[in-house]
Amino acid sequence: MKLEQAIQSTKFKSEVHKAGLNILYTAWWLKTLGSRELKEFGLTHEQYNVLRILKGKFPEQMCVRDIASRMIEKNSNVPRIIDRLELKKLVKRTQSEIDGRQTVITLTQAGVNILEASNQVIDEMMAKTLSLSNTEAATLNSLLEKVRSKEV
Repeated sequence: MKLEQAIQSTKFKSEVHKAGLNILYTAWWLKTLGSRELKEFGLTHEQYNVLRILKGKFPEQMCVRDIASRMIEKNSNVPRIIDRLELKKLVKRTQSEIDGRQTVITLTQAGVNILEASNQVIDEMMAKTLSLSNTEAATLNSLLEKVRSKEV
């Protein structure tokens, strides 16, 4: 669907302004599709992101600060997200052996299992939704990284 149809407007200050809105709308759209898929697993996007971050270090543990630094949504309340994942028995929280003041998090086997299943569903959804060739995807990635080149 064209952006003009989606937001029911044809007035843009410039093509650059339209591109910015298009990025925002597309991000929202993809997040909405992903949320529908993750709902079947009882996960939010933020919980899914924490599980993926932990899987990247598995079986090693990670401290909350390191998890937070890797989040897609930087304003996420990571301790609260971990509380919810711990209630679902998807992660385990323990004291660090190196620094007793620090809490470390690791995936449980249930966390690994739900992540594998949800990854499969998300991967299938993305493959169906993002009808881009590898070349087109590489171009898009390059353009998006250019947009974020001034990221702090």
